[in-house]
Amino acid sequence: MNLPAVVALPQTRAPRPVRGIYVANLVAQAAIVVTGAIVRITESGLGCPTWPECVDGSIAPTSDQAESWHKYIEFGNRLLTFILVILAIAAIVAAVLDRRRRVQAQQAPRTTLLVLSTIPLVGTVLQAVLGGITVLTGLNPLTVGAHFLVSMGIIGGVVALVVRSGDPGDEPVRFWVPGPVRILAWLLVAVASVVVILGVIVTGAGPHSGDEAAHRLGLDPRTVSWLHADVVFMFLGLLIGLIVALTLVGAPTSSRRRAWLLLIIAMAQGVIGYTQYFTGLPELLVIVHVVGALGVWITCLFIPPALRSRGVPIT
Repeated sequence: MNLPAVVALPQTRAPRPVRGIYVANLVAQAAIVVTGAIVRITESGLGCPTWPECVDGSIAPTSDQAESWHKYIEFGNRLLTFILVILAIAAIVAAVLDRRRRVQAQQAPRTTLLVLSTIPLVGTVLQAVLGGITVLTGLNPLTVGAHFLVSMGIIGGVVALVVRSGDPGDEPVRFWVPGPVRILAWLLVAVASVVVILGVIVTGAGPHSGDEAAHRLGLDPRTVSWLHADVVFMFLGLLIGLIVALTLVGAPTSSRRRAWLLLIIAMAQGVIGYTQYFTGLPELLVIVHVVGALGVWITCLFIPPALRSRGVPIT
């Protein structure tokens, strides 16, 4: 019996407005990490001492609260969560409509995009719950650190959404560099995650807790800071090795540019890190360091996808 031939459905990237919504989610998820850092260094973590209310009986700050201006900083950070929810819902709606458009046009539905579009909403809900636990535990450094790491995980998922929505399709996958170079790129991402985790530990052992009454990790800040720096040097070594490898194998220009951009951001981040260490962790530099950490993490995540193509027919 002759079986009917399997016809591959045509594939297309997500429309520009849809990709714009995904990028907006990425920007907003990064922004709340920065505002969270502002909450921490201004010691406003308990500016709203209860959750989900700011103070017993009121969602918003009240004039008779003892937390003075700290309550407005913490409440402002909480308000940003509502923006994240709106953008997250918009991402899912956009993905559903985009999938429906594909089906009606007899194109590949690209279900992966729909699955990835749920990450911002699921992550934001998880962060809201974890934020409440953080407040109710008096800014325990473990829950504060988990709060930050979950944000970095959400950002990783949204980066994947942004990248995949910009691909012409899902199949076929074509790699532009040999396997060892791709492994090196993902190893760089793995080491970057270790750098982030150690940075959280350094913060948990340091003076910026989010509130003067909050506990700190029972670790020597000097020791964990130098351990953090050692892994950063490992990261820089791998990055330089990756740049050399990308040049030797003739990798796409976009991948080499991203690697060089990452090196510039990482070097600037290292200067900031040593400066804040030797100057007693001034508040402004802590915020700049958090922004730099986001730059390193996001740029690093964009490198592996630049080493392949998806949905481009192989001729």
